[in-house]
Amino acid sequence: MPEVTVNQFASVVGIPVERLQEQLVEAGLPEKSADEMITDEEKNHLLTHLRGKHGKGSSETKKITLKRKTSSEIKVPLSVQGRTKTQSKTVNVEFRKKRTYVKRSAIDELTKPEVEEELPAETAEELAEDTVDSTEVVEAVENNDVANEQAAESAVAPETEQAKTEEVSEKPGADVENKTPVEAVAEEPVAITPVAEKTDEKSQAAKKGKGKGKGKDKSTRYGRQELHVASDKSGRRKKKSRHRRKIIPTVDAQHVFEKPTEPVVREVEVPENISVADLAQKMPVKSTEVIKFMMGLGSMATINQMLDQDTAALVVEEMGHKVKLINESALEDELVFAAKESGEQVSRAPVVTIMGHVDHGKTSLLDYIRKTKVTEGEAGGITQHIGAYVVETDKGKIAFLDTPGHAAFTAMRARGASVTDIVIVVVAADDGVMPQTEEAVKHAKAANVPIIIAVNKIDKADADPDRVKQELSKAEIVPEDWGGDTQFVNVSAQTGEGIDNLLESISLQAELLELKASDTGAATGVVIEARLDKGRGPVATILVKSGALNKGDIILSGREFGRVRAMVDDNGNEVMSSVGPSTPVEVLGLSGIPHAGDEMMVVPDEKKAREIAELRKTKNRESKLAKQHAVKLQNAMDKMSEGDVATLSILIKTDVQGSSEAIVDALTRLSTDEVRVGVVSSGVGGITETDMNLALTSKAVVIGFNVRADASARKLADEEEIEIRYYS
Repeated sequence: MPEVTVNQFASVVGIPVERLQEQLVEAGLPEKSADEMITDEEKNHLLTHLRGKHGKGSSETKKITLKRKTSSEIKVPLSVQGRTKTQSKTVNVEFRKKRTYVKRSAIDELTKPEVEEELPAETAEELAEDTVDSTEVVEAVENNDVANEQAAESAVAPETEQAKTEEVSEKPGADVENKTPVEAVAEEPVAITPVAEKTDEKSQAAKKGKGKGKGKDKSTRYGRQELHVASDKSGRRKKKSRHRRKIIPTVDAQHVFEKPTEPVVREVEVPENISVADLAQKMPVKSTEVIKFMMGLGSMATINQMLDQDTAALVVEEMGHKVKLINESALEDELVFAAKESGEQVSRAPVVTIMGHVDHGKTSLLDYIRKTKVTEGEAGGITQHIGAYVVETDKGKIAFLDTPGHAAFTAMRARGASVTDIVIVVVAADDGVMPQTEEAVKHAKAANVPIIIAVNKIDKADADPDRVKQELSKAEIVPEDWGGDTQFVNVSAQTGEGIDNLLESISLQAELLELKASDTGAATGVVIEARLDKGRGPVATILVKSGALNKGDIILSGREFGRVRAMVDDNGNEVMSSVGPSTPVEVLGLSGIPHAGDEMMVVPDEKKAREIAELRKTKNRESKLAKQHAVKLQNAMDKMSEGDVATLSILIKTDVQGSSEAIVDALTRLSTDEVRVGVVSSGVGGITETDMNLALTSKAVVIGFNVRADASARKLADEEEIEIRYYS
């Protein structure tokens, strides 16, 4: 039995701790505190003392008398006169047995000689005589054991026979109390300890073999319940009967579950987005409780509504729990930290973005610089895509980004200004400052980049450069000759006048900026444009900002990742080696079409890239669900207040990501109080059968810009009479 403390022992015995400490002192044991350990020897000593005190003698119990009952049922046939059918009656029979067991130590004490402490000194002869006497006593005891064993065996035989006789000859309604012969046989002093001891040894051996894993030692928390029985107890074990009485366990009042009196405060982990059901499960409370609480705070919520991190944290704190905010972008932060610029910093080429109003000659100016004909390839002679080019000059390389000037391409212009080092605002000398001109200046100021004003079309007769300076001065763009800090260069994209001065101004401004980046290590960059090519798959135009992008690198861009299968430069030639900073390049091999403006980085292994991409997709899906739910609630409230509003559903597919953004923004602005334009879906690539099924479900009009529907989509459109409109 393991040692326990005085406090634990007192709880098992069922007396106060102070009373137990007094009894320990009365028994002659040292005084112990409630937390001190008490051994088995001290327990036995205390038990002997208490027995002597209460008149049961100072020694352990010499005899143990066991009374056992066994019950069984007997079917007695009943004879029915005049019938062949046999009937039987069940009779309950009860057997009572009484056995007395005597410890081996009691016989040893009878045969053991007196204690030899009274003789201070004995001779060797006396010790030898005592040894012989003790040997004779042991032999006599052994002889008695053999005789007792034989007598016990002879007594057990008639006992079993008599029990069988009584079992057969039992009459219906017989008195089951007449079992005195059995009890008399059992009470005879013949069945003394030796037989029981051997039987006990066999039963213990059988127990060890059979009872592995079945309860082993039925004990309390602090050991056996029978604390007063010595460890060497013995007794005859009888075979277990088939019919056992149900043992009703006594339940200790101290171990019964008690309802907590104080509220349980938990630490709840709150991610960036979580539904009401998941939040309730984490606390844990019922979802209806959370919904009721949010209604009390003035927020209408459903069980599947997505909550942002701030709202969920507020609900958790108000309900009395602790909040632990989870940063799901920890893996991304670790990756960004590992991808920081490392290595020697070297000078890099400037990235120049050409901006301005539509038809003011931005692409024509760049076309003259590149000595190519880019304008002719664009629809209607206006730029719809961001063009990225590298130009070799006497002063070194310059990377140019040509942005659209149309009003619909605001997001594209803002993206171009955010990744650039220098902004060139092209203003037509005969047209002056226009709305998109002012917008380009605002984007450049917001990006905190220097501005160079290129006054184009000075070869025209009605050109007025001073008018341009005057109008721009109102927008806080003051030329240098007027005492400002902005360079004004007069150029002509037709004759080439002033082009060299413009390139020189760009080089001078780049020297002032001291642009540097590492040309070794993992590459980082930004997606300028992305599209779906029919033969090559997803194609992304990436501007490398630092590091070296090699063929075969694993890149991560937004929610897409992949291995670089091929790279194509601005002239359409495949790049066999790596590309360095300030170099635009088309990359093939991504898993999907990334969004324009997404950051690009090289990842060490594909597994980590996939994990981050999946994490970003999950976050984007959750945020979309949250927005959709908010829109649904808002639409419901609008319908209640204004009545039914006609809605035009549109599905848009374009050739590049930038055009998709511009068209969706322009169509959404067309909504009025009577008619609302709803964009069901927008994407990049051809119109597929999946798009047609979505349009069929949502009853939407399909619009394609510079793309066409495939054969299966056209077939489904003809069958279901879905309208498809093509534009370019």
